[in-house]
Amino acid sequence: MNILHVNTYDTSGGAARAAYRIHKGLQEIGISSKMLVQTKLSDDRHVIGPDSKISRAWNLIRPNFDILPLQLYRRRKKAIYHIQWIPGSPLNNISIVNPDIIHLHWICDGFVRIEALKKIKKPIVWTLHDMWAFTGGCHYSDDCERYKSSCGKCPQLCSNREKDFSRWVWHRKNKAWQNLNLTIVTPSKWLAECVKESSLFQHKRIEVIPNGLDLKRYKPMDRLLAREILGLPKNKRLVLFGAMEATSDSRKGFQQLMPVIQKLKKKSFVKGIEVIVFGASEPENAPNFGLPTHYLGWLYDEVSIALLYSAVDVFIAPSVQDNLPNTVMEALACGTPVVAFNIGGMPDMIEHKNNGYLANPFEIEDLSTGIKWVLEDNNRYLNLCRNARTKVEREFGLANIAKKYLQLYRQIIAQ
Repeated sequence: MNILHVNTYDTSGGAARAAYRIHKGLQEIGISSKMLVQTKLSDDRHVIGPDSKISRAWNLIRPNFDILPLQLYRRRKKAIYHIQWIPGSPLNNISIVNPDIIHLHWICDGFVRIEALKKIKKPIVWTLHDMWAFTGGCHYSDDCERYKSSCGKCPQLCSNREKDFSRWVWHRKNKAWQNLNLTIVTPSKWLAECVKESSLFQHKRIEVIPNGLDLKRYKPMDRLLAREILGLPKNKRLVLFGAMEATSDSRKGFQQLMPVIQKLKKKSFVKGIEVIVFGASEPENAPNFGLPTHYLGWLYDEVSIALLYSAVDVFIAPSVQDNLPNTVMEALACGTPVVAFNIGGMPDMIEHKNNGYLANPFEIEDLSTGIKWVLEDNNRYLNLCRNARTKVEREFGLANIAKKYLQLYRQIIAQ
């Protein structure tokens, strides 16, 4: 069986890392797996990237061309948005690989034009890492539910017109994808429910298969040794926050940290606590938490990331909308409890008061209560750490996830 994964990047970004892990997991159980990408950063010979300087240069500027028409919406929000209109498609060359299954992942930044999918004659499995596939261009809809009809009047475009770019993108998808041999996979139960309610995919087969993790790489390590290697204080309680573009992506909740810390101060629970932020350098106008704060910037290798999770006492994930964030799973795998809002895919990973704390959505008071609850009792804390690792071993091991995908592939091919 030959599988071809299609993702814009191979190792950069949460979706890329999740897709690449599935690709490697399949290889480890003996399946022929390759990956087709727009930008190749690894040296994996099974990853197919641009094969010339010209194509590499063009692929670097494709993302800017894709969003160029959005300049018509001067007042649009800064949230990520893609219309995927650029002609040409890397999928024209898939006959070279001759896969049995085309496995799509995150295909934006100008990589795969919407209309290109209808030319695929092979069965398609599409793992959704956000909401883009069934919206008019946004990746997370916030409070908007217009994807349940046909978009238009897009709040992220700050548009008051029914026939705006979101309606145009939705119509292009609806026209091009009606007859696809398509199976949808979502990593979280929350995203599966969104797909079922969408106008584009509600009649498609939908399966829930979580992302997988290499448990030999992400595992608990000696906390003091990890802190020594990373140069972090050894005798403090460390609260970690991190994501891609950690301080600038409002969806990830960096703006929640200041009020959370203030609530902890009112509870007289900040003595000996320091804040760690990764995924961004210190911003120009960094908030003054009133606590020692360490900005670690980007961590590019998984060894450093796993060390960091092991070094801290608790990971806080105050996302306001999220699928199945890798950071939460990675922290749990390293035996670090997680505190988050009870939204999206968080309850798929965090069991309330068993391996972390699920706060009532967007209630800062409850989020701060969760941090205090996790840290204030040492015996309880040690149980949370053990349960965190056990949860990931039981449900998110990469080999088991790869086997679930193999079972799905076989069902699709048999049909």
